[in-house]
Amino acid sequence: MANNNKRNNNNNMSLEEAGRKGGKTTARNHDQEFYEEIGKKGGETTSRNHDQEFYEEIGEKGGKERARQNRNNK
Repeated sequence: MANNNKRNNNNNMSLEEAGRKGGKTTARNHDQEFYEEIGKKGGETTSRNHDQEFYEEIGEKGGKERARQNRNNK
């Protein structure tokens, strides 16, 4: 499980806190176009590295999760 404390045992920043701070800094320094570009690059890379079966599997997982969420929200 993730350590929810902002400091670890050595009084250093936790990975969680470092990630949060880095994400906030990135969001301040970049605009929507930046995120669109890296999303497109990531999608193209994923497409090159995976076959149709991969997309079928993640689609099925997503569909199951959505159905579970819908059942829980009723």
